[in-house]
Amino acid sequence: MGVERNFTAYQNNKLLRRGVEREFEIIGEAVHRILKMDPDFELSSARRIVDTRNWVIHGYDKVDDVVVWGIVSRHLPILKEEVDRYLKAE
Repeated sequence: MGVERNFTAYQNNKLLRRGVEREFEIIGEAVHRILKMDPDFELSSARRIVDTRNWVIHGYDKVDDVVVWGIVSRHLPILKEEVDRYLKAE
């Protein structure tokens, strides 16, 4: 049984939404810590990732499912590719 990956399923599943938001918090905090250790670390959306983390944590009443889903579907695959490339280079 595969995970259905569409916006309607995401929007209708509170547990999934909260899980995705929590993962954004973790990813954003990790990027924040990396940038503190190495401000020149190359990650195309590093600042936006940290800003998204802050938005999810501090603007919980303003978190927009459409925006979150857009990040998941368009930006997360790019981040994964960048991290994979970095890990292979190490």
